[in-house]
Amino acid sequence: MMSTLDPGIFKAYDIRGLYGSQLDGDAAELIGRAFARVLSALASKPAPELHVGLGRDMRLTAPELSARYRTGLLAEGVHVTDAGQVGTEMLYYLVGSRELDGGLMCTASHNPAAYTGAKLVRDGAIALSGDAGIQDIHHLIESGLSSAPGGGTVEEVDLYEEFQAYVARFADPALIRPLKVVLDGGNGMAGPMVGPLLERLGLELIETYWTPDGTFPDHEPNPLLPANRELVIARVCESGADLGIAWDGDADRCFFIDDTGAFVDGDFLTALLAESLLRKRSDPTRPEAVLYDVRASRAVPDTVRAAGGTPYINRVGHAFFKTRMRAEGSLFGGEVSGHYYFREFFCADSGTIPALLVLEHVSRAGVSLSELLRPYRERYFISGEINSEVSDPEAKMAELAERYSDARQDRLDGISIDYDDWHFNVRPSNTEPLLRLCLESLISREDMERRRDEILALIRS
Repeated sequence: MMSTLDPGIFKAYDIRGLYGSQLDGDAAELIGRAFARVLSALASKPAPELHVGLGRDMRLTAPELSARYRTGLLAEGVHVTDAGQVGTEMLYYLVGSRELDGGLMCTASHNPAAYTGAKLVRDGAIALSGDAGIQDIHHLIESGLSSAPGGGTVEEVDLYEEFQAYVARFADPALIRPLKVVLDGGNGMAGPMVGPLLERLGLELIETYWTPDGTFPDHEPNPLLPANRELVIARVCESGADLGIAWDGDADRCFFIDDTGAFVDGDFLTALLAESLLRKRSDPTRPEAVLYDVRASRAVPDTVRAAGGTPYINRVGHAFFKTRMRAEGSLFGGEVSGHYYFREFFCADSGTIPALLVLEHVSRAGVSLSELLRPYRERYFISGEINSEVSDPEAKMAELAERYSDARQDRLDGISIDYDDWHFNVRPSNTEPLLRLCLESLISREDMERRRDEILALIRS
């Protein structure tokens, strides 16, 4: 069995690489063993006392690799609760609802078919990260794992009905009108996970790429790439649908197309979801915290305050969101990238709950999704995230700090430069020599574009 792995597979928030050349069955078994030892240290109990959840997505290699992850866990004496083929948030539900010590989801999320990987969580469905757990797994494997005690056990469970009953309570089906909705599952896990819930709501559903297929015959399961949204946008426009919803491969993120065929930015969706949840709280006088990331539009904190909540800015990354939400008891958290976290869902991210909440919100408002978004689009002019390759990211951020020294500045995550009527954040990539720019103007689209181009010229010079 191989004992040296490509260090490039150990990412900031998961383990991911090309099947065969970077990550194979032998590697998966080693990762399963090392994961058990990391969880043992985190839980302060021996591995044979650990209870760990396991799931896999629809990728063609997932049955093999999931079995090898399981073999590794069992070799360390762990009790494994295997949910089989599920969406990633169902693995989070398994860990949270049964108070397990951790969980491993065999998935490469939105990546192309050739990739495989694993998302790893500890107790409470809190994600391991490069700084907390993932590199420890790498180091344990590199150091050489001693002989394993064996003795682990397996329980297989079917979570679908239980999970669907749990998340269904986030929206009131009586409030949801018979909207026409285009669904794009990207041949991922959304079809079996979310489909039965939507079918019960009296909607007119137009299902596309709804059957799990790890070859991804239609398009890659990454709706953040404009090319992968073309078909769902076209179908919304052709059918006169009220909205479209697209999911990534492991279905823990969903993305929305409004009735005009326009993509809904994650900033604005975070604002809508926050407003919906704050409206639902049983005690309107109770202060509720809402997290948003450093890239986000001011639409988010403005909306949260107007709805009676308290907004808090946070570092990008699900490990940081989940940890802070649990520490502070936050109601909700949203990231520009489409990760939405819910206190009543174990502070984990979900691609099912946002779909239900948006359908309820549009129905209750009695207007189209584009009408709900118009106040945001007419006031907040955002650039989206733009990447630039640079040789020395830290030096470039220092240059930006000096150039805009008269602004309010923050170093929570990269550098944030804040003026009254415009602001931007620049963050280095965790894995590549890139700087990522997000900029917003509160004046006009033209002002946003002018300032965006000014910043990009400085970054790329």
